[in-house]
Amino acid sequence: MARPPRTARPRHSAGQPAARRQAKAPPAEPRLLLLNKPFDVLTQFNDEQGRATLKDFVAVPGVYPAGRLDRDSEGLLLLTNDGRLQARIADPRHKLAKTYWVQVEGTPSAEQLQRLREGVELNDGPTLPAEARLLAEPQLWPRNPPVRFRQSVPTAWLELVIREGRNRQVRRMTAAVGLPTLRLVRVRIGPWSLEGLQPGQWKEVEARL
Repeated sequence: MARPPRTARPRHSAGQPAARRQAKAPPAEPRLLLLNKPFDVLTQFNDEQGRATLKDFVAVPGVYPAGRLDRDSEGLLLLTNDGRLQARIADPRHKLAKTYWVQVEGTPSAEQLQRLREGVELNDGPTLPAEARLLAEPQLWPRNPPVRFRQSVPTAWLELVIREGRNRQVRRMTAAVGLPTLRLVRVRIGPWSLEGLQPGQWKEVEARL
């Protein structure tokens, strides 16, 4: 007796039955948050030592910092869920301008300001030229805890614009010209500003650069 012809079975790639295949979830919409990071807050979402982190201020899943801001510095920090945007903001090769208001110990001279503008020699090499100018004391929130001053030494404020991202760069630059930093506030990154944000507050803006 003749056997009935075999019915060909449908093939599935990589041995995955069609019923088990799942469509990939669409990518999340790009998001960009502007946060005024308070003093003494770590630029991360977890800390085993129980110190203050971004988690205490930003309850938005999936975002992470685009660049860093030291624990003892304050001001503008950008957070995003978009890897390409994060790279464009944080990568020094893009030379995105970052503006800082810096309270320093001492009275800056024209020579010291010029050294900052031309670039100063640090232990990891010379810095790129920066924009540096004296600044009238800005209207900022009180720092908590307050800055410790030496009553016998005057202080001044500078506006410093750099296009690099070295570790503690601004503090090292001012120290290199004899002006130790007492307080450091980042007020602008590229087109984004700290304006209107109190410490710990954040707002969402269009995720593009």
